[in-house]
Amino acid sequence: MTAMNPTIAPPERRRGRLQLLLLVAVVVGPMVLATLMYRLDFWVPEARSYHGTLVAGETGLQALGVDRPSDRWQLLVTAPRACADACQRLVYLARQVNIGLGREADRVVHALAVAAPVDGDYASTLQREYPQLLQQPLDAERHRQSGTPDAPHLWIVDPHGNPVLRYPAGTQGKGILEDLKHLLKISRIG
Repeated sequence: MTAMNPTIAPPERRRGRLQLLLLVAVVVGPMVLATLMYRLDFWVPEARSYHGTLVAGETGLQALGVDRPSDRWQLLVTAPRACADACQRLVYLARQVNIGLGREADRVVHALAVAAPVDGDYASTLQREYPQLLQQPLDAERHRQSGTPDAPHLWIVDPHGNPVLRYPAGTQGKGILEDLKHLLKISRIG
C-alpha cells in the first residue's frame, strides 16, 4: 500500500476542491434555479409569442360540432348561426392569410362550418370568389356544449383535427399569418 503523498500542499488541495465545487455549481446551478423559478412562480415572463387564444385541453373538431377534418392545416371559420357580416369578414380573412403564406399555401386549406345553410347572394359569392373553400355543416348544439363563445371565430386546426388557436371577429390578419407561419415552420406534419 502506498501512503498519501505528503508533498501536496494544503493550498493546492483547497484550489482543487474549489474547482470541483465551481464545476458542480455550473452544471447543477441552472437546474436548481429553473426548478425554483417554476415552483415559486417568480421571474417568469408574462409575454406570449402568439396572437390568438390558445386552445387548451382535448378539444377536437368533433367537440366543436365539425365532423370532417382535413389532412392539412386548416383556417376554419365557425358560425354557430347564419354567416352574417362578421363571419363573412373572417372567411375573407382566412383566404387572405392563406394567400399570404406564399409557397407554404398548399399546406393549408380554408374552410367554413356554419349551422344555418348559406343561401342567397352570399352562396353565389362563395361559389364565384372562394372556389377552394371547404364548406361543411356545424352542429350548433355540440358547438354550444363545447363552451365556445356563441359568435363567429377563425380557428387554426392542425392536420390531426386538433384546434390550436382561436381568433374572434375583428382580429388583424397579420397576427394570424405570423402564428400560422410559425406553426408551419416548426411542424413536420401536414
